[in-house]
Amino acid sequence: MHHLEIIEILAIGLLAALVLGFVSHRLKLSPIVGYLLAGIIVGPHTPGFVADPNLAGQLAEVGVILLMFGVGLHFDLTDLLSVKGIAVPGAIVQSLIVTVLGTFVALAFGLSVGTGMVLGLALAVSSTVVMVRCLSDNRLLDTVHGHVAVGWLIVQDILTVLALVLLPMVTISFVGEEKGAVLTSLGIAVGKLVALGVLILPVVGKIVPWLLSHVARSRSRELFTLTILVLAFLIAAGSAMIFNASVALGAFLAGMVVGKTRVSHQAAADILPMRDAFAVLFFLSIGMLLDPGFLLMHPGLIAACFSMIVVVKTLVSCLLVLVLGYSVRTALTVAIGLAQIGEFSFLLSQQAQSLNLMPQEGFSVVVTCALISITLNPLLFKAVDPVENWLRGKKRLWGLLNYQAEMKARSANIQTQTNLLRHNKKPLAIVIGYGPVGQRVSTILRESEIQPIVVDLNVDTVSNLVSDGHPAIYGDGSHREILTTAGIERAKYLLITVPDLTSAIAIVTTALDLNPKIKTLVRSRFLYAKPILEGLGVSAISFEEEEVARAMTEALASEVSNSAEQEDEW
Repeated sequence: MHHLEIIEILAIGLLAALVLGFVSHRLKLSPIVGYLLAGIIVGPHTPGFVADPNLAGQLAEVGVILLMFGVGLHFDLTDLLSVKGIAVPGAIVQSLIVTVLGTFVALAFGLSVGTGMVLGLALAVSSTVVMVRCLSDNRLLDTVHGHVAVGWLIVQDILTVLALVLLPMVTISFVGEEKGAVLTSLGIAVGKLVALGVLILPVVGKIVPWLLSHVARSRSRELFTLTILVLAFLIAAGSAMIFNASVALGAFLAGMVVGKTRVSHQAAADILPMRDAFAVLFFLSIGMLLDPGFLLMHPGLIAACFSMIVVVKTLVSCLLVLVLGYSVRTALTVAIGLAQIGEFSFLLSQQAQSLNLMPQEGFSVVVTCALISITLNPLLFKAVDPVENWLRGKKRLWGLLNYQAEMKARSANIQTQTNLLRHNKKPLAIVIGYGPVGQRVSTILRESEIQPIVVDLNVDTVSNLVSDGHPAIYGDGSHREILTTAGIERAKYLLITVPDLTSAIAIVTTALDLNPKIKTLVRSRFLYAKPILEGLGVSAISFEEEEVARAMTEALASEVSNSAEQEDEW
């Protein structure tokens, strides 16, 4: 038997990843921790089976392409635009500060400026996979805190893609070329990237929808999946070979093009299993490069870089969110969510290493810090409530931290109170949350000559509503003063459109205490919440599970009825 290296990596490597990933999941940790540990076990720095690192690296490249294709596929500008006022400046400033400080840390430990810049940026960006998982586990993904955090991540993803593009140019400037040669190389590289963007987005963007629609009409799932893979790998490979861009950028652009088509959801569903499988190989290959002995040889460097992630990045992010006028709760959620590094840090470090811009020492620091920070991040999330409660007890500090948010809220709320005086003859309905459900409900209320008063924790949303002449209050609907400002005493209806049960309980309790006669309508995800909400005195509850079941039942009944009528006609 010969040349079974690939089979060995897939069999033994994936087995180790499965076992340790499952153990990590059972321990309420990210499976990425298990995959990295599996890589260490099958790597050259530990006894026993040793996988071929070169083959593992090539398989990992497949994971990079599929991972970045998936990022491009789900990249939605509307998600970013909804929180652009905080996500764009916040992510840029935070990334810049941490990158600069990380560079100084690297220089202090004898690393080069180029290595320090890459190391600093690798410490600045966070793992989308880890944050989304933690937000989801803590039921924060659909809240304003989660929206801000995800928007922040999108900006970081864009910055990372740009960094991957610019790394080859940065390398040129550090290899001792003359200034003229460097500028010429940069000009050529930028020209190629512009040409790549023009070719992929406008030109290929017109061909791909036509191609996918024709393949979809064949009703062959195999051909459709194969077409998606061909597009991902062909554009990624072409970007690297023709335009000297990274395969990551090419795959990202390919994902953006496919994401704009009508079949994007099916493309995502088909690519997901392969993306996840090869992503495991990517993390496995990263773990193989880590030498456990490195922990003992460079404890100071590891401790300094880990402090940059968990302490410096957390404090910087928290302060930025507060300065930009958001609540302490949002600041803590975003800051703790960002206190880790993951897949994009690996991509940056891996490319820098291939360009001889980062030595093995720097790469090992990134992998070690990622392993520790990903392990601790779910535990740090559990500290959000205790830290917020502790800060509430420090009145002066609490007032200082909330100063910007309260100033913004006061400005918007004063204007809303003025608008309420103009509509004092109309019945009022307080709408908690202004997502898709809140927007639809508010429209129906206005058409019914009922004045909606929106209460939301997104400062940008409230400001936009107020500037458009619609009454809106910035604040937490569970607070008495916020509901009082919204006119709870004379409101006829209270509609809670956010699906978070904990928030709903607090809001209903406060609202009924202030106005026992108000009609409360609550949105809830799961049926188990019914006795809890009914016990509070809620007037009506809309369950997502129940609504989906009803819609599917009606669709099935209609389909069965139509089929029966067609059979009768025959």
